[in-house]
Amino acid sequence: MTKEQIAKQINILRQQLEQANYKYYVLAQPELSDYEFDQKLKELQQLETENPEFFDQNSPTQRVGSDVNQEFTQVFHKYPMLSLGNTYSKGELEDFDLRVKKIVGDNYCYDCELKFDGTSISLTYRNGMLVSAVTRGDGVKGDDVTTNVRTIKSIPLKLNQNINNPWPNEFEIRGEILMPHSSFERLNVERTEIGEMPFANPRNAAAGSLKTQNSAIVAKRGLDCYLYYLLMDKLPTDSHFQNMDIARSWGFKVSQHTRKAENIEEVWDFINYWDKERYNLPYDIDGIVIKIDSMQMRQTLGYTAKTPRWAIAYKFKAEEAASPLLSIDYQVGRTGVITPVANLAPVALAGTMVKRATLHNADIIKALDLHEGDTVFIEKGGEIIPKITRVNLALRPKDAKSIHYIENCPVCGAKLVRNQGEAGHYCPNYRNCPPQIKGKIIHFVTRKAMNINCGEATVELLYNQNLVKNYADLYMLTVEQVEKLERFAKKSAENFVKSINDSKSVPFERVLYALGIRYVGEQAAKSLAFTFGSIDNIKNADVQQISQTDDIGEVIAKSVYDWMHDPENLQIVDRLKEYGLKFTAEVVDNRSKSDKLSGLSIIVTGSFATPQRRSELEEIVKANGAKLQSSVNAKTSFIVAGEKPGGSKIEKANKLGIKIITEQEFLDML
Repeated sequence: MTKEQIAKQINILRQQLEQANYKYYVLAQPELSDYEFDQKLKELQQLETENPEFFDQNSPTQRVGSDVNQEFTQVFHKYPMLSLGNTYSKGELEDFDLRVKKIVGDNYCYDCELKFDGTSISLTYRNGMLVSAVTRGDGVKGDDVTTNVRTIKSIPLKLNQNINNPWPNEFEIRGEILMPHSSFERLNVERTEIGEMPFANPRNAAAGSLKTQNSAIVAKRGLDCYLYYLLMDKLPTDSHFQNMDIARSWGFKVSQHTRKAENIEEVWDFINYWDKERYNLPYDIDGIVIKIDSMQMRQTLGYTAKTPRWAIAYKFKAEEAASPLLSIDYQVGRTGVITPVANLAPVALAGTMVKRATLHNADIIKALDLHEGDTVFIEKGGEIIPKITRVNLALRPKDAKSIHYIENCPVCGAKLVRNQGEAGHYCPNYRNCPPQIKGKIIHFVTRKAMNINCGEATVELLYNQNLVKNYADLYMLTVEQVEKLERFAKKSAENFVKSINDSKSVPFERVLYALGIRYVGEQAAKSLAFTFGSIDNIKNADVQQISQTDDIGEVIAKSVYDWMHDPENLQIVDRLKEYGLKFTAEVVDNRSKSDKLSGLSIIVTGSFATPQRRSELEEIVKANGAKLQSSVNAKTSFIVAGEKPGGSKIEKANKLGIKIITEQEFLDML
């Protein structure tokens, strides 16, 4: 290549890697696999080394990727959080081993640890109590996510005593926050039910959850945390393995799968075992971390600008298979959201036969540049649902036509809509689109809603026989009608009708959830039910009043308002009332002791006399009719600030001219 071509290639790689960094760390929406990213980074490193005249201090090779979110307070790390060098072959591992041996001699051993596929966290403890939790960020500073981390049950707030190895007055411990498969599957079911796009994988879900501004939402996400690195002025022992065993005795969740290895062959055995066994874990790992056990040897080996010389990560290649693309189905959900799904020639992948793969939305199809008859690569590593990662262009048929996203609903033919800022298209014909009608009925009868003993096949049967066209029609069914249906007998028909009648005792908050209002999940339905007390009160509220409810933002509030002002929806509600369903809450939120702060939006931030005091002040805010906010915006009325308030909040408040008051000034108002 000429110098001009080299310069052009360097710029292309830098742009690609910076974009990938932004998608991964800031948006938690990775566009490159780890392997592709590392290969591009290696190519860039080589070009820059061979052509030093093109050095740039802002190149991706000179910094660690950043996940900094400016909504959180920035905190500098006491000890830099460096990334690890990656390798994908036994030969590279052996090269690493030779470099170690050359510096420290033959008398050393390794610790082999699972490389959790989540998001890094640094926890600081003082006098046995958790005082801060900070993300990796750019390695020098990260986001203070202490409030969110406190909701993760596997992270101790107060440490256990160990008489033989007491914890020091202050220390740091690092680990990985992740989302187990069970939590991930549950979360995506909930997101799909309320019309939101599901997360692509557990790693994205964990990262997105940790950056959620509402810690109450984080608490419901089912996050977990494994710790793997102690930092303090004087460590308990020279052995990392023993130190983590001591940390376990203090109450930290430390993986039981860590093993010592006397040589690189034992390391390789460990890698080969987990390359196959990883699919049986309840969470995702994407490799193995290999560390020198001796802390003194680590000091001898030292660091490069980006990585420690005493550790390396072996990354598993995500298991991949190739298969011809046969067709694409466009599925219509109960809220009208369209989900494209690829039909593939059956292929074995990660122990299962794969026939279908998700394509998520129109942007994914466009980015893949899919053509009819393409042979595609499917990946399941780190994914619950297989996904198409790329196309084998060498096998693309001649004159193959590009695949364009559909413009009309595949079932009812209505013109699809895509709202600004949303990833998916949806069918607006919710009155007459069969999948949406059936989907709403299926949602209505689920266990978390009305708990009617009725599966999808039964709903399909009832709909096709013109017995049910909306969920209110269920309450008109008779035993005589049902027993005539295929697969039903008199006894099963009686049980089915009985379960419909029994559902009339379901409390209001579950009835509200069952109505299937877009964006209204279980928690939002509870908040609305307990705050307003009845569906009539919700119907009579405006968007602003609805948005002041806990767990309800402006988008949900607008959706609720629109639903409550649709005449056909109200007709169905009136029918359900006549059938005896409950539309009044048995337990009403009695916290609103006054309306002195009604219409105000207030933030409480900083440290107060006790940790409990901040929670008490937040309760006082809500008890007197105000909306409690977590982030500053133009609607914020004022901020109640204690000591060391969030820097970004105060800065933004000053820019917007929002008043900042003390605790005493706030109490004087009441």
